[in-house]
Amino acid sequence: MRMKRRLLITAKGRELNRFVNMIHLSGTECKGQYCRGEVFRGDILRRDMKKLEAIAKECGVELKAAESDSLFARIFRYRRRTGLMAGAAAAAAAVLLMSQMLTTIDIQGNSAVSDEIIIAALDQLGVKEGSFLPCTDLRSCEKQLPFLIDEVAWAGIRRTGNSIVVQIREAEPEPDMLRTRIPCNLIADRDAEITSVHVRSGELIHIVGDYVPKGTLLVSAVTESDFGHTYVYHAMGEIRGKYTESVSFSAPFRCEETSPTGRTDTHRRLELFSLRIPLFLGRNRYGSSTETVSEKKLRLFGRELPIGIERRDIAETCLTEKEYSEEELKDKLMERVYLYEKNFLSDDTVILGRDIRTENSGGVLTLTVNYELEGVISQPREVFIK
Repeated sequence: MRMKRRLLITAKGRELNRFVNMIHLSGTECKGQYCRGEVFRGDILRRDMKKLEAIAKECGVELKAAESDSLFARIFRYRRRTGLMAGAAAAAAAVLLMSQMLTTIDIQGNSAVSDEIIIAALDQLGVKEGSFLPCTDLRSCEKQLPFLIDEVAWAGIRRTGNSIVVQIREAEPEPDMLRTRIPCNLIADRDAEITSVHVRSGELIHIVGDYVPKGTLLVSAVTESDFGHTYVYHAMGEIRGKYTESVSFSAPFRCEETSPTGRTDTHRRLELFSLRIPLFLGRNRYGSSTETVSEKKLRLFGRELPIGIERRDIAETCLTEKEYSEEELKDKLMERVYLYEKNFLSDDTVILGRDIRTENSGGVLTLTVNYELEGVISQPREVFIK
């Protein structure tokens, strides 16, 4: 589109040759010249119009002009449309304002400290999505951040456009204080048959194959030399053994459970930086419900903007009485068995065998699991000396 304001002229008369020659002699820029019969057409700058009117009058030529399409011509035509001009000005101001507002916080260098903790601390310092960056003292924030989070030793913040990059250096954790100088024995923490021994300090009392009840002394911290001197150590080592363990899980065949009724509702919110603007009326009208939350951000040129829609799908629930078959209830109890093995048996414990027995009594199904396990059976116990 043309930028300068130009006019399309049409001249009629018998002195057209003289008119055209005088245009050339005057140095007027005239493009797209076309002459046929007693009609001449051309394209001139608007500022040269008065000069051509004088030449046309002198040559007795009828001159007409119409403005050609250009950016300035459009602005001039719409100059009295205040609403359009105000909207354009407001849009320009909004673009300028958004270019100075914080849209993205990129955190780098953290491992022990989560992004959520750092973002919460920055929020306390006035740095959050939607903050006006020219009024935000980033130098002061990076100095105060380590005082708000003990695990952060140093923080650096730099701005890149309307985003900031927060670089974190975490504090080195203090080493655990090992109580290796306190005299202690190793004793059995359960009834077991010893399968392996590894003693680093102390005197071994029982060997592989021995059966030891709970509380039996396995490695002694007290030794006596050939000359009658008594020495006390901090016994260290690892004694492993085979042992049995029994756990039970029960559940009734008939119980009340929360289940969906089929009634659903959807609530949407407009996310504008840190603001959440509801796009619905009222509140959650269900007394008991479950929610599923999803977000969809606006993207521009492949970059995610801090503007989007949060959607909450709400499903009503109610307590209903449910009756299980024996097979269904057994499957639910087996899930609890697997969770027990995952959460309560240590990683170095080996399951050698598992015997599961089922008992149905009084409307309750009970699963009893008898384990044969192999693992560490030793634990330290301090020796008190007078």
